[in-house]
Amino acid sequence: MPTKLFKTAVTALRVNLLRSILTMLGIIIGVSAVIIMVALGAGAQREVDAQIEALGGNIFVLMGSFRRMGGAATAAGSVQSLTLDHAEMLEQQLASVESVAPEQNSNAQVVFGNLNWSTSVVGTDNRYFLTRNWEIDSGREFSPQEVAGGGKVAIIGDTVAEELFGGGDPIGETVRVNKFNVQIIGTLRPKGQDSRGQDQDDLILMPLKTVRSRLTGMNFSSPDAVQRLFVKVYDGENLDFAEQDVAALVRDAMRVPASADDPFMLRNVSEMVETRAATQAIFNSLLAGVASVSLLVGGIGIMNIMLVSVTERTREIGLRMAVGASPKNILNQFLIEAITLCGLGGAIGIGIALATVALLNNVFETPAYIEPQIALISLGFSALIGIFFGYYPALKASRLQPIDALRYE
Repeated sequence: MPTKLFKTAVTALRVNLLRSILTMLGIIIGVSAVIIMVALGAGAQREVDAQIEALGGNIFVLMGSFRRMGGAATAAGSVQSLTLDHAEMLEQQLASVESVAPEQNSNAQVVFGNLNWSTSVVGTDNRYFLTRNWEIDSGREFSPQEVAGGGKVAIIGDTVAEELFGGGDPIGETVRVNKFNVQIIGTLRPKGQDSRGQDQDDLILMPLKTVRSRLTGMNFSSPDAVQRLFVKVYDGENLDFAEQDVAALVRDAMRVPASADDPFMLRNVSEMVETRAATQAIFNSLLAGVASVSLLVGGIGIMNIMLVSVTERTREIGLRMAVGASPKNILNQFLIEAITLCGLGGAIGIGIALATVALLNNVFETPAYIEPQIALISLGFSALIGIFFGYYPALKASRLQPIDALRYE
């Protein structure tokens, strides 16, 4: 019986094919728009998760800042700098801290043969690989002698390797960084862009002492000073408590009075990325809400067309009742027609959404991901719309009196 009703519904829809297609448009647009918006949100979340993983997981960045006295910023020399001693202290005295890596940044022009490339140079040590979740793709890390003596060696990112060496092997090659020669001892595994669109692979890692002595200059008042420290916390640790412990320990080491502001800035890097992601998620949710309105409009269109169909087919309904069709049969017939309209519209909408997401990923390189359950829920929701908006027209058709229906002109 259900099969016969479905065939009858399909036949009725084919009779008015153009009207059926136009009726489905609202459902098609609504379902595809909602799925695409949700896919963009899921893609953004995956991108955020990847960025947090690339950053090293649970990490803080500790940066020096100017201390304010009486509302005015004091000179740079009046503020204690972050040093390597602070890194050692945090690692040794806080059980929640896994590793602390120093960082000193500079920009430099790197030359190899007749090729040159402007990039970011990071002065650090081997703790940087664990803290920032960097992996050596080929070659090796710095030796203890190179770190302690400021060896003229470097580990380069994938972008720098591609720009200077193309497909060649850079290990063992010598490049010129500003005014001194450096030997390439390793390459980093690619990470791609971060959440702000910056290329994480466009960098060179060098020993901290090398960068301070040859690129940024030494701070003679504090020769062990660094621009920032990256603090990695063990997985499972409470980040709020860890942040308080780090700040308190550094304040004690700098002998900061209780009433004074922190002479440093402490930021949860993962939290910063997630905040940007939350903003994007809100925006995507608003767009998905707007797209959902088209589903409502499509449902109203289904009801309108089904009411018109009942009016046009009044004599047909009377004839079916005269030969034995019950009101329940008539109700089911028109309900199945409405569900078929919405189901086909939902299926086409899912197909359009799949094609659009593939286009976004492959052509526009915009992260988007359709979760299978979302597509199934959308299809089921479109069928529910058919039931909800098709019930009244179907009920109206089932309550027609056979004699009145046969007399209808």
